Amino acid sequence: MNHVHTALWGVLPYLVAVVLVAGTAWRYHYDRFGFTTRSSQLHEHRLLSIGAPLFHYGLLFVIGGHVVGLLVPESLTERLHIREPVYHANALFVGGAAGLATVTGLAILLYRRLRVPAVRIGTSRSDRAVHPVLAAVLLAGLTATATTLAPHPYDYRMGVSVWFRSLLALDPDVPAMAGAPLPYQVHALLAMTLFALWPFSRLVHAFTAPLGYLARPYVVYRSRGAVSAGQGRGRASG
Repeated sequence: MNHVHTALWGVLPYLVAVVLVAGTAWRYHYDRFGFTTRSSQLHEHRLLSIGAPLFHYGLLFVIGGHVVGLLVPESLTERLHIREPVYHANALFVGGAAGLATVTGLAILLYRRLRVPAVRIGTSRSDRAVHPVLAAVLLAGLTATATTLAPHPYDYRMGVSVWFRSLLALDPDVPAMAGAPLPYQVHALLAMTLFALWPFSRLVHAFTAPLGYLARPYVVYRSRGAVSAGQGRGRASG
């Protein structure tokens, strides 16, 4: 087995995971109030109102597609009677549309950041490092998706997905990823680079999504008039 392949696909993913977890813990300990997007909505709203939904909603679908594609084995979809051509057509069109929406949204947001002086001044060094990597990850992913249009496309579920699940089992299947086409390898390496930078950028705000809001009890509001009337009746009865 090639030592370079072992380093890239058998060792590097775990190093990135350590950096992601330890870096996030360090950031939370020393910069808890920095878990924010540093919103620039006050400086410009029109482009933000277009680019932000495209990017965020598109990214949610992209992440969902990756979760299904990487974690759900082909044998399970076969047992669910989902034919392979149907699965790949759905991955191509839905995943491709989500990827295009995400890239378009990111392009609008980056254009806004360059065009609006106040937003450009607020761009940090970490932003300048992360934004190109994020764009490269998305473009590499779209390129890998486009390869499925070839007459005999690569079945990533028999290679990349097997490698990813083997990492979770702490038994990396290096040959499964080493044999993947170049676009998939580039996409994976860029994704690992992004995750290594994640704790030290504004992307860390993704860990503060207010999921608890969905399950919290309703907040009951009462008007000042109702409170005053109740207090008045209490004094009168006393």
